[in-house]
Amino acid sequence: MLSDFIAYLNTLPPEIMLIVEMLVCFSLIPVMLRLFGPAGMFVYIAIAIVGANIQVLKAVKFAIFSDPTALGTVLMASAYLCTDVLTEYYGRATARRGIWLGFAAMLLMTCMMMLAMGYRPMTPAEAGEAMAWALPNHDHIMALFLPAPTLLAASMTSYLISQFNDVMVFQKIRAWTGTRHMWLRAGGSTAISALIDNIIFNSLAWVVFPWLLGEQPLGLAALIFTYIIGTYWIRLAMAVVEAPFIYLAGRFLPPEDRQRYRREDLPSPLTAATTATA
Repeated sequence: MLSDFIAYLNTLPPEIMLIVEMLVCFSLIPVMLRLFGPAGMFVYIAIAIVGANIQVLKAVKFAIFSDPTALGTVLMASAYLCTDVLTEYYGRATARRGIWLGFAAMLLMTCMMMLAMGYRPMTPAEAGEAMAWALPNHDHIMALFLPAPTLLAASMTSYLISQFNDVMVFQKIRAWTGTRHMWLRAGGSTAISALIDNIIFNSLAWVVFPWLLGEQPLGLAALIFTYIIGTYWIRLAMAVVEAPFIYLAGRFLPPEDRQRYRREDLPSPLTAATTATA
């Protein structure tokens, strides 16, 4: 049944799938917040970072771009929404904790899957007829989870720099606007940080590291117009869409957190409460 559902999704244009993925991911964030509070944001960030680094292995052809584009943009962008939600409603310290948890989740996932890949794969004789289905899976798992050191380093470097920048810019705009114009600090911080993420990741992954390793780097035109600017327009559109979802997140706050947020001009008391219960 699931394979039939995937086959149906494959009939949709990539642009439609991009919208569907964005709506699903962004809608899940208020739900996770309502059910689990800041812990729900931590879980979502961890899954989004791991998932984005798996999705990036698949490329699709969008009609508006001349070259195929790697996936992972939507999941990574949704992690910025989580960071903005944590910064707005729980404070900078809680948001930074979420960033580090996402980083740790990716490293832990990599280590655990490398241990699993370290087991010697079965021979056909060892598998027999009952387990013959598992024989190709070692190579499939290797293709998905064996990290390319350059991609992992580029991804984690751009993630940390851009996410911490997102928190800093969000707080700066909040200092200027107070509790007003939440759309401005949410969209503005994400737009700036997404550009930083695009520049750092794509430059390191497709130009700097290949050049250092003696491999053929990506052409400058493709780097700028397809990988940096091309996908940035997608992320810029998602930064605009993010604004109503961060307002929606405020309505989905757990009742006790919503009361604290409404009583205070700044969300620092929530940070203290979260730290005390951690």
